Amino acid sequence: MGTVLVTGATGFVGPFVGAALRARGHRVRAALRRPTPTPGGADEAAVVGEIGPHTDWAGALEGVEAVVHLAARVHVMRERATDPLAAFRQVNALGTEALARQAAVQGVRRLVLVSTIKVNGEATGDTPFREDDPPAPADPYGVSKWEAEQALWRVCAETRLEGAVVRPPLVYGPGVGGNLRRLLRALAGGWPLPFGAIDNQRSLLGAWNLADLLALALAHPAAAGETFLAADGEDLSTPEILRRLGQALGRPARLVRVPPPILRLGGRLVGRGEELDRLCGSLRVDAGKASRMLGWTPPVSVDEGLARTARWYREADLSGRAAPV
Repeated sequence: MGTVLVTGATGFVGPFVGAALRARGHRVRAALRRPTPTPGGADEAAVVGEIGPHTDWAGALEGVEAVVHLAARVHVMRERATDPLAAFRQVNALGTEALARQAAVQGVRRLVLVSTIKVNGEATGDTPFREDDPPAPADPYGVSKWEAEQALWRVCAETRLEGAVVRPPLVYGPGVGGNLRRLLRALAGGWPLPFGAIDNQRSLLGAWNLADLLALALAHPAAAGETFLAADGEDLSTPEILRRLGQALGRPARLVRVPPPILRLGGRLVGRGEELDRLCGSLRVDAGKASRMLGWTPPVSVDEGLARTARWYREADLSGRAAPV
């Protein structure tokens, strides 16, 4: 097995990806923005600086067989850039194209790009998202990731580089931040939560399962040139997610039934409209293509994944390492 370059190796998902690749016999090289100790899940590291159209990837790509591209400017709740789309595009679209072109020059066999379900859209109704749905990104982050996908396909069409794209929904696991981290904190504190009346369905993806699919997409011949959606295989409502997390924490969820329109209105009044929309709305994905084409089955169930996440938070909270974000 050859060396795999993992960008974003120090992020939340990076150690899971490194571990999955090493378990399959790969040597993992982490691409770092600045000199730091080699992150968990990696065998070695290479410093590349900030990611953008002018990043020099030559040293990091030397002797590399394949690339898993996790690094990105991610969606943020409180945007500070004066031109958010330009800021996202610089890293996510132009940065991806530069990496892909230099990888092709270096003779890299395959590049797997981690995109986002936001390329499909923000919410679903009765029908889950599929890979062949018309793209409908609704925010600068989603637009930039769609542009990153297109950039990868352009490079693949012009060179011998093989590409594959994975669009995950909400990814969770030990180390998770954002909404789920805040909900874990509230559950652990025994706080009442006003989500008991929400009737929605959300697809989730454990970090273990995403890492497993990325490692498979890196090696499977049928993955070249394809886009895959992924999920744990069981869609849950927001109240059910909270109940399962609470059970694993040993702190049963205290759910109050507040009508979703009131929750959404309250969210907008306090500047958390997007957050409440996600908690109240449905977003389901059909991961059947990965199963049919690659024979992929998520190795960890959503129930076990949520339990592992809750146990991590409980242990980290007791040791003082689970500071809220």
